[in-house]
Amino acid sequence: MEMQHLAPIMFGSLVLAMLVGFPVAFTLGGLGLGFGYYAVSQGFFPEAFMSNLPLRLFGIVSNELLLSIPFFTFMGAILERCGLAEDLLEGTGQLFGSKPGGLGFAVIIVGAILGAITGTVAASVIAMGVISLPVMMRNGYNMRYATGVIAASGTITQLIPPSLVLVVLADQLGRSVGDMYRGAIGPSIMQTGIFLLYTLGVALLKPQWVPPLPEEARTARGWPLVKRVLWGMLPSVVLIFLVLGTLFMGLATPTEAGALGAIGAMVLAALNKRLTPSLIWQAMDSTMRVTAMVIFILLGSSVFSLVFQGVDGSKWIEDMLTSLPGGPVGFLIVVNIFVFFLAFFLDFFEIAFIIVPLLAPVADKLGIDLVWFGVLLCVNMQTSFMHPPFGFALFYLRGIADQIFKNGSIPRPILSNDIYLGAIPWVLMQLALVAVVIFWPESVTYWLDKEQKVNVDDVKIEMKIEDTAAPDDAVSAASAVDGAAASDPAQDVPMPEVPADEDPTKAVKDALGAASTH
Repeated sequence: MEMQHLAPIMFGSLVLAMLVGFPVAFTLGGLGLGFGYYAVSQGFFPEAFMSNLPLRLFGIVSNELLLSIPFFTFMGAILERCGLAEDLLEGTGQLFGSKPGGLGFAVIIVGAILGAITGTVAASVIAMGVISLPVMMRNGYNMRYATGVIAASGTITQLIPPSLVLVVLADQLGRSVGDMYRGAIGPSIMQTGIFLLYTLGVALLKPQWVPPLPEEARTARGWPLVKRVLWGMLPSVVLIFLVLGTLFMGLATPTEAGALGAIGAMVLAALNKRLTPSLIWQAMDSTMRVTAMVIFILLGSSVFSLVFQGVDGSKWIEDMLTSLPGGPVGFLIVVNIFVFFLAFFLDFFEIAFIIVPLLAPVADKLGIDLVWFGVLLCVNMQTSFMHPPFGFALFYLRGIADQIFKNGSIPRPILSNDIYLGAIPWVLMQLALVAVVIFWPESVTYWLDKEQKVNVDDVKIEMKIEDTAAPDDAVSAASAVDGAAASDPAQDVPMPEVPADEDPTKAVKDALGAASTH
């Protein structure tokens, strides 16, 4: 076998092994070591090449940026269980409930707020499913709209900072977390706006699908209702500033911002009188599991990528993708279609650790801004949570629907068919945002710090040369004085002392004037 054939075989073996269902982390590491041994035995690269592996693995576990992952995960786990989501959703639902589609607006807005303070999809979907799904069913909401809006509003979390996906993408693309967060501001606002516009359209065209809450269901009005909403909103805004504001202003690193967020989440739980040892233990357990999963996948992908690069796999990917028609736009379209279908089978961590390192060098060579590229992939990977039938948000909603039916909170079970068909319009809206970001890169780059570009053709270098010798006119004037003294020996013309900051020509002329008066 020739070396150029080994890279495609490695990639195909990886896809096949993951489709069979082997654990991703061990599949990556096992395939990397197996193909590495074969490559060394065939002389494709020397044994010394594999000595880079311990250095790469040590670099991963000593990467301080990855410390932000457990901090943000812990913050989200605390807020998921402390009841803040329930308080926000109940108050906002009462505030908008008098209008058609009011509960839908409340779910989307609260989903965006929870995304900015938790960073976890599960927290948003579970909280909103438990609280709003029974209310929607009791008040006659269309079942497909209700399940779709709950699942979709939870997936906004993946795009809104401080998303864990953006942290991982920043690490894989070699860009700062702050830039990734700034770049995601525009698309996250647009995604929320698209969802709100769709709900408004449903309320105008199909008001029977999203009826307002009846009078008896609106238990709070006036200032008590506003106070209730503000009590849920203001602490959340403070926590958002604590995490993102300090990061954007350069007052904290991503790890420090995550630590501040974790402390802020515990303070919010304490303010709601829900900070218990059991809550902290559950949050720590969830954080441990997520962090261990991420690190093991990253270690396995590092082994695989080292061998893949050793057999010129990156060159194979580059040659294949740079020859696509359409230049950078054609590359982005093909890559996003590829990632869209991969998301049926892989979660966002696996795509970020396996696929992104292969695509990033090609994007950089084509002159594509890597922050734009990373945010675009994050927008695309939102759909991985909404894909029927493998979307994780749909799984969470399926579990919540079964639980609330068993508890008697809803009168009838929710069919999987309603959940899957209800997700389709929202997936299409997410894909529409992908197209917007591809053809309007300023939606991402507008929020980034603008680089000062210098035109080298306009650069002029001026050099000031200080000459310690006397100027020509001063020398000629001094010669005239010498000549006068030589013609009249009795005439004694004293030469003045010239201060360092005075014009020597003026001093000589004054001396000649004094001599002529004698």
